[in-house]
Amino acid sequence: MVTIGVYGFDGESFLEQLRHADVRLLLDLRERRAVRGPDYSWANSTRLQRALAVADIGYRHVKELAPTTELRELQYREDDRRGVGKRNRVTLAPEYAERYTSEILDRFDLAAIVAELPSDSVTALLCVERDPEACHRSLVAERLRAEYGLPVTDLRPG
Repeated sequence: MVTIGVYGFDGESFLEQLRHADVRLLLDLRERRAVRGPDYSWANSTRLQRALAVADIGYRHVKELAPTTELRELQYREDDRRGVGKRNRVTLAPEYAERYTSEILDRFDLAAIVAELPSDSVTALLCVERDPEACHRSLVAERLRAEYGLPVTDLRPG
């Protein structure tokens, strides 16, 4: 299992990271599968799925693991309080992490996902933030490590 964000990559370097890690399935944990700005248009759902298909990497949207609008807004308020932007956030607000865990992660059947993971290749958890510590995917990854013993590596640009 690996985690990967969008920020800091271009389309080709993103795919190269996935290929290098032997990823054969990408689980998209975003609610809204679009990224603002021309630099990241490659990560918009339709384009990303097309590129993944060409690279022979499967795609699955797991919207149930995406944070709600209310939770995202809570994180944005904390970012504003700290004077950081979404693209340069380095950590999650403690209240966000607690609420995401109790309201979403604790209610989701991760066992079903784990049962469907390919055993002969790597699966990636995707969201937008560059650093996993600044993203809910780190909470999912930690749960997969703790409860299912899955090793998780965080892929980063550069």
